[in-house]
Amino acid sequence: MLLTDIRRMAQNVKQNINKVIVGKEDVVDQLLIALIASGHVLLEDVPGTGKTLLAKAMAKSLHCTCKRIQFTPDLLPSDLSGINYYNQKASEFQFRPGPVFTNILLADEINRATPRTQSSLLECMEERQVSIDGETRTLDRPFMVIATQNPVENQGTFPLPEAQLDRFLLKVRMGYPSREQGVDILKRFKQDNPLDSLESVADARELTAAQLAYSQVAVHDDLLDYMMHIVERTRSHPDIALGVSPRGSQSLLKAVQVHAILQDRDYVLPDDIKAMAKPVLAHRLLLRHAIRLKENAADAIIDQLLRDTPVPSETLARNG
Repeated sequence: MLLTDIRRMAQNVKQNINKVIVGKEDVVDQLLIALIASGHVLLEDVPGTGKTLLAKAMAKSLHCTCKRIQFTPDLLPSDLSGINYYNQKASEFQFRPGPVFTNILLADEINRATPRTQSSLLECMEERQVSIDGETRTLDRPFMVIATQNPVENQGTFPLPEAQLDRFLLKVRMGYPSREQGVDILKRFKQDNPLDSLESVADARELTAAQLAYSQVAVHDDLLDYMMHIVERTRSHPDIALGVSPRGSQSLLKAVQVHAILQDRDYVLPDDIKAMAKPVLAHRLLLRHAIRLKENAADAIIDQLLRDTPVPSETLARNG
């Protein structure tokens, strides 16, 4: 698949999703970036902002299977992965697959499940497989986890550990719509749900091809050094207890390559790195206690690092 084909597919999917979702073009772009880069997304915002609707609209646009599971404190790992049960009629054990056997898994309010259940997703997210009773089963391709969490209500929740957060390519916030967008939402949903009539504009085969082809985007060595400079400074920053891991730096590279494609380029510019630094890196930072209590502290630190890090010239980037 050519890079122009990837951009065309992404544009078609975005326009299709916008028939349902109002005024969230940036959020849709970030989900598409994660999807094409074979990553996962953590959607964080208060209830009712359209997180579930967005995930379903994306799955339907791509003619992919989508399953939703509500995370609760009594949810067990086997409720996600599936179980081997004894079929009395057949007199043998048979496997009943769980909801992870899908293309897009919507993990609703993931922070309400216990750490044991949360950790059961680690193998699925990283290796696209599930180990049950000593047998490894491969998940469908493409596979993406869109997890949601409510940042306001903390009672009865279990914060995601750093190892789990590091598996998410991006952390995205939906945000409230403007008044004009709110009016548009009321008009659009006044009679029926536009999701019901949404048709697919791509399929899993095209998406899989895009996931294999996006890495053709050129990245100059100076831009690789620029990214690593930012990442390394998170590891020595006085307000950060634990900086960005090598997995995080690889995730940034993947995200900026896809971002360049969506901007109709086959090469990466510093602007791509600046655009993707916060959604890729901020949630991977473990802040020291004094700074952790400040709102959006991680985003502010990434902004500071971007301001303080020398930017390579655009000429070098174009010649990558």
